[in-house]
Amino acid sequence: MAIKAYRPITPAQRQKTTEDYDQITTNKPMKSLLRAKKQQAGKNNQGRITVRHRGGGVKRHYRVMTYKLPADLTLTVEEIEYDPNRSARIARVKDQNGVYYYVLADTKMTKGTKFKTGKEIDVEDSSRMPLENIPVGTFVYAIELTPGRGAQMVRAAGASAQLMAKENGYATLKMPSGEVRKVLVTCEASIGTVSNVQHQNVKIGAAGRRRRKGIRPTVRGVVMNATDHPHGGGDGGRHGSGKAPRTPWGQLTLGYRTRRNKKTNKMIVRSRHEGKRR
Repeated sequence: MAIKAYRPITPAQRQKTTEDYDQITTNKPMKSLLRAKKQQAGKNNQGRITVRHRGGGVKRHYRVMTYKLPADLTLTVEEIEYDPNRSARIARVKDQNGVYYYVLADTKMTKGTKFKTGKEIDVEDSSRMPLENIPVGTFVYAIELTPGRGAQMVRAAGASAQLMAKENGYATLKMPSGEVRKVLVTCEASIGTVSNVQHQNVKIGAAGRRRRKGIRPTVRGVVMNATDHPHGGGDGGRHGSGKAPRTPWGQLTLGYRTRRNKKTNKMIVRSRHEGKRR
C-alpha cells in the first residue's frame, strides 16, 4: 500500500493525497449483497439532529457484511472491493457450498486466497477461530466481545490487537488504543491486520472532498451567538471563553469523565488513558 500524491496544478492539489487502489480487483459489487441506504443527515426519527455536521454527500449502497461466519467453512477470496461505508477494504468470499459473503479484508488477502473457520484448523493468516486456539503473541482483528454475537472490536483500517495471555477462561488483549482488556477465550477472532493500513495518512486537501463524504463544516463555539453555544456572545472584541471549555450542551470537555458503562470496568486491565501526558 502506498499513498499517491497529485501534481500541484491547483492550491488544493498541492496538499491532497489519496489511497492506492491497486489492491481492489473489481469495480462492481455483488447485487445480492447490496441494500439501499438512506441519508439521514444525522437526524433521528423525530427530525432532531443527534449527530452534528452530517448531511449531503454522494449516494451509496450498504454492503451486507458478515461478522459471524459459520464454523467449518473453507472460504476462497473471489474479489477485494472498495466499501464507501468503512475505512477498510472488504473481501467477497465464497464457501465450499457456493454461498457468498462479504467479510473484512486483511493485509494478506488477495484474489484466490483460501482460509478456514472453526476450532480444529491450522493457525494461518485470515483464519477465524476461538481465542483459546490462537497462540499467545498473535495479532488478531474482528474480535467478538460476547461469544456468538459476531465481531465488534478492531474493525477499522490498519487495526490489530495482540493476544497477550490466556488464563482462567479469559484472554488478555492489547487493543489498538493502548487499552489492555479481557474477553472470554470462547470469543472468536481472525488472525492478521485489517487492510488499508495507509488510510490514516491520507490528506483530504479540499473542502469539497469532505462534503462528498457527507461531512459538513464545523464552526468554533466562540464565533457563535450566546443562544447557540456556552462560548458564544460578546461585544465583537477579543474572543475569549472566560470559563472552562465545554460542549454546546454545557458539558465540560477537558478532564471530565464521560464513561457510563461501569459494569465492564472489571474487564479492563489497563485503561487507554494511563501513562498519557498532557
